[in-house]
Amino acid sequence: MSQQFSVLTYNIHKGFTMGGRQFVLHRMRDALARTGVDMVFLQEALGRHDGHAGRLNEWPENPQFEFLADSVWPHHAYGRNAIYDQGDHGNAILSRYPFVEWENIGVSPYPFAASRSLLHGVIELEEEGGERRNRVHVVCVHFGFFGVERKPQINRLCERIEAHVPAGEPLVVAGDFNDWSGRAERHFNAALKLSEVFLSLYGHHARSWPAVAPVLPMDRIYYRGVEAVAAMRLGHKPWHLLSDHTPLQARFEL
Repeated sequence: MSQQFSVLTYNIHKGFTMGGRQFVLHRMRDALARTGVDMVFLQEALGRHDGHAGRLNEWPENPQFEFLADSVWPHHAYGRNAIYDQGDHGNAILSRYPFVEWENIGVSPYPFAASRSLLHGVIELEEEGGERRNRVHVVCVHFGFFGVERKPQINRLCERIEAHVPAGEPLVVAGDFNDWSGRAERHFNAALKLSEVFLSLYGHHARSWPAVAPVLPMDRIYYRGVEAVAAMRLGHKPWHLLSDHTPLQARFEL
């Protein structure tokens, strides 16, 4: 029996609208819950921020990834990629299914560049009836804005996958690649035989930034060892009024 699972990637911009004008994390939580996806790949999720906590009455007591997971995604992993005096932020993966293991790997190539990391987890999908469990590797990334940053970060991601993901095991890599030129695409195809879900299904990448009128394909969902069934850019209401990025959603079959 085949098994399907769905994923969504979203740069939540620390819970604020574009330009930081309005705090909308509660609306993000409601919108995410309505998608019904099995796994959520988050970028720019705040683990802690003392300044916002003291200023905003609606600031949650828990880290943002726990607040968004709520009762929908009981399993989650968080990797800090930026630490500062008032707190930290990074990548997170929320899942309906349990993690077997996970690790956060720093990929910041230069001390002057923004702190970045990739979060690699292994999730165990239980088939109906609990007779079989399938392992899926999931990697959440947020790469640098400049090409001089992205190239070594992409190399580090390739090294991680080659060393820790067996060729026959399902793999999904999703996040904010900041790669509107498509260089990551060519490198992945050559080195790892990864495919991008929108390019595979529809012949082009999904434009995801800025959310109010997307023109650049900044966010991607890559896969290997599974079959792409469907993909959708969530550009309708309320998404265009939340973060500066548009969420991307995809469904796969084992």
